[in-house]
Amino acid sequence: MSHVGGYTGGFALIVVLFILLIIVGTAFC
Repeated sequence: MSHVGGYTGGFALIVVLFILLIIVGTAFC
């Protein structure tokens, strides 16, 4: 259970970083 939670948290963090990257890219483009 703890392992699954950690994996989900890591995946969510990657998604958030990816979204921020898109927002920054759009802002500068």
